[in-house]
Amino acid sequence: MSLDGAFLHCVVREMLDRKLIGARVDKIHQPSRDEIIITMRTFGGAEKILFSAESSSARVCLTRTAPENPQQPPMFCMLMRKALGGGRLTGISQDGLERIINFDFECTNEIGDICENRVAAEIMGKYSNIILLTKKDGVWRVIDSIKRVTDDISSVRRILPNIIYELPPREERLCLTEYDFSDFGERLLPFGEQRIAKALMSVFEGISPIFARECAYRAARDTEARVCDMNEDRLEKLIFFLKKIAGYIEGYDGCTMVCEKSGKPKDFCFVPVEQYGAEMTEIPFDSPSALIDRFFGERASADRVKQRSGDLLKTIMTIYERISRKLEVQKQELRDCAEKEHYRLMGDILSANLWRTEKGMTELTAEDYVNGGEVTIKLDVRLTPSQNAQKLYSEYKKLDTAEKLLTGFIVQGEKELAYIDSVFDAASRVGSGVGSEAAIYEIKQELINTGYIRSAKTERNAKAPKAAQPLKFRSSDGFEILVGRNNLQNDKLTLKTALPEDMWLHTQNIPGSHVIIRAEGREIPDSTIVEAAQLAATCSKGRNGTKIPVDYTLARYVKKPNGAKPGMVIFVNNKTILVDPDEALYERLAVK
Repeated sequence: MSLDGAFLHCVVREMLDRKLIGARVDKIHQPSRDEIIITMRTFGGAEKILFSAESSSARVCLTRTAPENPQQPPMFCMLMRKALGGGRLTGISQDGLERIINFDFECTNEIGDICENRVAAEIMGKYSNIILLTKKDGVWRVIDSIKRVTDDISSVRRILPNIIYELPPREERLCLTEYDFSDFGERLLPFGEQRIAKALMSVFEGISPIFARECAYRAARDTEARVCDMNEDRLEKLIFFLKKIAGYIEGYDGCTMVCEKSGKPKDFCFVPVEQYGAEMTEIPFDSPSALIDRFFGERASADRVKQRSGDLLKTIMTIYERISRKLEVQKQELRDCAEKEHYRLMGDILSANLWRTEKGMTELTAEDYVNGGEVTIKLDVRLTPSQNAQKLYSEYKKLDTAEKLLTGFIVQGEKELAYIDSVFDAASRVGSGVGSEAAIYEIKQELINTGYIRSAKTERNAKAPKAAQPLKFRSSDGFEILVGRNNLQNDKLTLKTALPEDMWLHTQNIPGSHVIIRAEGREIPDSTIVEAAQLAATCSKGRNGTKIPVDYTLARYVKKPNGAKPGMVIFVNNKTILVDPDEALYERLAVK
């Protein structure tokens, strides 16, 4: 689904009706790599304009959402603040029904002079961009863009700092709001065998497939009807509908989102949609911006978190692989230590046969009184027989000491792997709702505090986001259930938040969240324990399996050993239950 120019025209009309002209820039944020939010201060209050150049959800609209912002603003955001900060919005324009919206600002530059700056939002699928421009000598020049376009990317049109801004190549098509339809029938004739919907998209600019199909349906009651099937009656119906829509676009009066029976958004349009009949449901919206926010919001939020957590997951995987390689080397060295008894035995045999050995001999063949038969011992000609024996004993002691140390190192390494595995699981389960940015930040801080990564210089003085809260659920019996998002939160939840009589749950030998059932002076029924165990399984690495073992005990029996990694605890008096993860239960019990 692509956002067409006609729908964008409705969005522009809405912005003008909200009296954004004359408003001043209050704040500018860049929540993700391809998104900008400009907060405008108007007489009626604050209005937020969302610009997105994300290929799958490119859009411009007013928004009520407040996505979490990164701790350190990106360079393009800083440049936008410098160029537009305190500026006054003087115009919002669209050339016909092209998918390019221009926002003009009157600003003050660093030396106090008045200047004209512009934000050009190009909503063109994978070629979408947000471009910051300034007017010099009557020409718009690029200050910078959220996506730079070099010769390697496009040989037709570059978008780089300080070059003259050029509009993208434009096809020769009609503007629906300006066309008089006097020769409409003749314009359709060359498309005889093509579908009406496809022909309309070739004739008019800025219309989407769903609208083109709707036009065909209104004229012929068939979205697959061809131009050659058109008769005079159908042509009149089509022209009547298009003329009606031309006026509708200029003075928008609501819009429609089409959803599947399951409720999943399918498409949207600026007119009521009849082509799907009873196969789809329609949700009317008074505001085109509200519709776009609803349609793209959930997907954009998930993409934003995925983008932010992607680098963190790569970092954790690198740490995991480094520890795994080190552990494998140590295990190989431990296997090599199995030869230590051979060196001790050779030392004993040589000591028992010193009387037969002389300096300068290269080897000694003697009886193996342990395994029977004879054995040949290699000797160092530079050493005396006694020194050769001591060398064999030294090699034995070295391997014996290495074996003891390596055993401890391997145990420690396996604990580290289990810990990093738990961190990776927490990072991979970061959701897209409120607190996701803080959850990612806490996981990163956990790795910094445990010495696995270093904090970047730009982050050391950055303001930390508000601490994330545990996930909250309400059992069918009315008990509050709290679920930790990461290891730091698990520790806080288990060791500080939980009261002694609360119930604690965790998947057995599987990385996952700590789960607490708040007793609040009541006896916790088995049905609530089962539901909490299912939540624990769902919020664990075993979420894709079945029959997941979950340990549970009273919080008073859970302790943290001295020096243990975050999230690591010991417990006693526990019982175990086997449950299946349940995503539907997770959604049903969640407290929004």
